[in-house]
Amino acid sequence: MTDEDQFREHVREALAEVVLPHADEWEAAGKIDSQGWRSLGDLGLLSLAHTGQEFMRSAVFLDELGRTGYAGIRAAIGVHAYMARSYLELFGSTEQRARYLPGIRDGQRIAALAITEENAGSDLRDLATRAEARADGSYLVNGSKCYVTNGSSAGFFVALVRSASASPRPVLSHASLLLIDADLPGVTRREQPLLGWRSADVCTIEFAEVLVPAGRLLGRPNQALTQLMRALDFERLVAGLLAAGGVGHCLDLLRAFVRDHRIGGSPLSAKQAIRHQVADLDCEYELVRHYAMHAARQQSLGLLDTRTASVLKLKSTELAVTAAQRCLTCHGARGYQNDSAVSRLYRDAIAGTIAGGVSDLLRDLIYELG
Repeated sequence: MTDEDQFREHVREALAEVVLPHADEWEAAGKIDSQGWRSLGDLGLLSLAHTGQEFMRSAVFLDELGRTGYAGIRAAIGVHAYMARSYLELFGSTEQRARYLPGIRDGQRIAALAITEENAGSDLRDLATRAEARADGSYLVNGSKCYVTNGSSAGFFVALVRSASASPRPVLSHASLLLIDADLPGVTRREQPLLGWRSADVCTIEFAEVLVPAGRLLGRPNQALTQLMRALDFERLVAGLLAAGGVGHCLDLLRAFVRDHRIGGSPLSAKQAIRHQVADLDCEYELVRHYAMHAARQQSLGLLDTRTASVLKLKSTELAVTAAQRCLTCHGARGYQNDSAVSRLYRDAIAGTIAGGVSDLLRDLIYELG
């Protein structure tokens, strides 16, 4: 057994111990509970590497996390341990890393991204959250963010803000990233339930006259555009790896059902049309899975590019939708029940094609970079 195989087995056993027994409970509650986060931290699963050869362990973990079949849980962990954390790893000062990273790694301080607004999602030109720089290096922040994963549990937010003195356009040339502690006066959170991703703890966050202390600016002021472009490649890689794992789980469920479910005395797999549909999905999954590992290797070598990350995210999340739809239709009415695993896969899948850049935006990027 290779080191990768041994690590995969370790991850699978860990997730079976600390995630799967509580997953339905977290779905009902709308978030991972504090003990769940601490257990993940205790097992070292929130501190896996973002770069270098050790990133291949992260790729295994993300794939297995996707294979749990709970996209809300994987989104919450993906944002905390990878997407939000990456801004500190990439742009944080020594002091900022010392302040925030230990809590991320041990699951004691949950991280969230506060980027999107009601009128500024894929297109951030209408960014409205403003930060007024003060003489002592602090900032006074006002605005609202939506679709914030880990919103109610977060100990801090990586928030995109614009200079209070900036002219209306261009916005992102006057935008920065701030670390905003969730317990500061003026920060309020409101649950924002979605169709799927029910355990992702998605909230709207309001910043009303929030005084952010000095030393919480990530990198230099007015550099958010460059920072976002770099971090989004990593975010899309993570999303793609998680989605690919989710496809694998969905196909395992589908294959088992068509083998075991009988119609007229014969298994559903006796029908050629069904066999061919499953075979086509298997072929597409194998291509996506191998491309996902290629993209992970590129990240481990410091060579990940926007086109590779975008291709992976586009194809893996869209295949997840196709696989979930086929799985549901094969299961029939039993799959359409609200509390069925198949129904959860179906309603969760579409969210992957929206978060981190909608599919059509990725197609534009891929075309322009081709």
